[in-house]
Amino acid sequence: QVQLVESGGGLVQAGGSLRLSCAASGSIFSIRAMGWYRQAPGKQRELVAHITSAGSTNYADSLKGRFTISRDNAKNMVYLQMNSLTPEDTAVYYCSAEISTVVRRQAWFNYWGQGTQVTVSS
Repeated sequence: QVQLVESGGGLVQAGGSLRLSCAASGSIFSIRAMGWYRQAPGKQRELVAHITSAGSTNYADSLKGRFTISRDNAKNMVYLQMNSLTPEDTAVYYCSAEISTVVRRQAWFNYWGQGTQVTVSS
Protein backbone atom coordinates (compact mmCIF):
# COMPACT_ATOMS: atom_id res chain seq x y z
CA GLN A 1 0.00 0.00 0.00
CA VAL A 2 1.16 3.49 -0.91
CA GLN A 3 -0.25 6.77 0.29
CA LEU A 4 0.44 10.35 -0.71
CA VAL A 5 -0.66 13.08 1.65
CA GLU A 6 -0.55 16.78 0.83
CA SER A 7 -0.34 19.56 3.35
CA GLY A 8 0.20 23.29 3.44
CA GLY A 9 -2.86 24.50 1.62
CA GLY A 10 -5.10 27.20 2.95
CA LEU A 11 -6.29 30.73 2.48
CA VAL A 12 -3.82 33.39 1.45
CA GLN A 13 -4.11 36.93 0.20
CA ALA A 14 -3.13 37.89 -3.31
CA GLY A 15 0.58 38.47 -3.53
CA GLY A 16 1.30 36.04 -0.75
CA SER A 17 3.08 32.73 -0.71
CA LEU A 18 2.40 29.16 0.29
CA ARG A 19 4.57 26.10 0.47
CA LEU A 20 2.87 22.79 -0.19
CA SER A 21 4.30 19.50 0.96
CA CYS A 22 3.56 15.96 -0.07
CA ALA A 23 4.73 12.88 1.75
CA ALA A 24 4.74 9.44 0.19
CA SER A 25 4.60 6.49 2.53
CA GLY A 26 3.92 2.78 2.55
CA SER A 27 5.58 -0.17 0.87
CA ILE A 28 7.73 1.96 -1.41
CA PHE A 29 10.67 0.53 -3.26
CA SER A 30 11.48 3.44 -5.51
CA ILE A 31 10.05 6.76 -6.68
CA ARG A 32 10.71 8.19 -10.11
CA ALA A 33 8.90 11.36 -11.11
CA MET A 34 6.90 13.41 -8.64
CA GLY A 35 4.65 16.27 -9.49
CA TRP A 36 1.93 18.72 -8.67
CA TYR A 37 -1.34 19.20 -10.50
CA ARG A 38 -4.23 21.47 -9.81
CA GLN A 39 -7.89 21.66 -10.66
CA ALA A 40 -9.95 24.81 -10.43
CA PRO A 41 -13.75 24.76 -10.38
CA GLY A 42 -15.11 24.13 -13.84
CA LYS A 43 -11.71 23.40 -15.33
CA GLN A 44 -9.70 20.32 -16.16
CA ARG A 45 -6.86 19.16 -14.03
CA GLU A 46 -3.61 20.66 -15.26
CA LEU A 47 0.04 20.07 -14.69
CA VAL A 48 1.71 22.56 -12.39
CA ALA A 49 5.19 21.10 -12.20
CA HIS A 50 7.01 17.83 -12.02
CA ILE A 51 10.46 16.70 -11.07
CA THR A 52 12.46 13.57 -11.82
CA SER A 53 14.46 11.57 -9.34
CA ALA A 54 17.57 13.26 -10.72
CA GLY A 55 16.14 16.72 -10.14
CA SER A 56 15.12 17.74 -13.64
CA THR A 57 12.07 19.98 -13.52
CA ASN A 58 9.26 20.97 -15.80
CA TYR A 59 6.69 23.71 -15.25
CA ALA A 60 3.54 24.91 -16.85
CA ASP A 61 4.61 27.87 -18.97
CA SER A 62 2.24 30.24 -17.25
CA LEU A 63 3.61 29.39 -13.81
CA LYS A 64 7.31 29.29 -14.48
CA GLY A 65 9.04 31.92 -12.41
CA ARG A 66 6.47 31.99 -9.62
CA PHE A 67 6.34 28.34 -8.61
CA THR A 68 9.25 26.12 -7.66
CA ILE A 69 9.15 22.37 -7.24
CA SER A 70 11.69 20.48 -5.18
CA ARG A 71 12.03 17.09 -3.57
CA ASP A 72 13.80 15.28 -0.79
CA ASN A 73 14.53 11.77 -1.99
CA ALA A 74 15.60 10.58 1.45
CA LYS A 75 12.25 11.61 2.92
CA ASN A 76 10.08 10.65 -0.06
CA MET A 77 8.72 14.16 -0.15
CA VAL A 78 8.02 16.73 -2.82
CA TYR A 79 7.36 20.42 -2.28
CA LEU A 80 5.82 23.27 -4.19
CA GLN A 81 6.78 26.81 -3.31
CA MET A 82 4.17 29.21 -4.63
CA ASN A 83 4.91 32.92 -4.73
CA SER A 84 3.05 36.00 -5.93
CA LEU A 85 -0.23 34.17 -5.75
CA THR A 86 -3.29 35.48 -7.51
CA PRO A 87 -6.95 34.46 -7.33
CA GLU A 88 -6.40 32.52 -10.57
CA ASP A 89 -4.23 30.14 -8.58
CA THR A 90 -7.21 29.08 -6.50
CA ALA A 91 -7.63 25.34 -6.97
CA VAL A 92 -7.29 21.97 -5.38
CA TYR A 93 -3.66 20.98 -5.65
CA TYR A 94 -2.82 17.31 -6.04
CA CYS A 95 0.44 15.55 -5.48
CA SER A 96 1.42 12.66 -7.72
CA ALA A 97 4.27 10.20 -7.79
CA GLU A 98 5.47 7.39 -9.99
CA ILE A 99 6.20 4.58 -7.56
CA SER A 100 7.22 0.96 -7.50
CA THR A 101 6.48 -1.12 -4.42
CA VAL A 102 8.60 -3.61 -2.55
CA VAL A 103 6.36 -6.41 -3.76
CA ARG A 104 6.53 -5.50 -7.47
CA ARG A 105 9.76 -3.60 -7.84
CA GLN A 106 9.74 -3.32 -11.64
CA ALA A 107 6.10 -2.29 -11.91
CA TRP A 108 5.53 1.45 -11.90
CA PHE A 109 2.25 3.12 -11.07
CA ASN A 110 1.08 6.67 -10.66
CA TYR A 111 -0.31 7.47 -7.24
CA TRP A 112 -2.30 10.52 -6.23
CA GLY A 113 -2.89 12.35 -3.02
CA GLN A 114 -6.26 13.49 -1.79
CA GLY A 115 -5.61 17.10 -2.70
CA THR A 116 -5.25 20.25 -0.67
CA GLN A 117 -7.29 23.39 -1.19
CA VAL A 118 -5.50 26.61 -2.02
CA THR A 119 -7.65 29.72 -1.97
CA VAL A 120 -6.24 33.10 -2.90
CA SER A 121 -8.33 36.08 -1.93
CA SER A 122 -8.33 39.32 -3.89
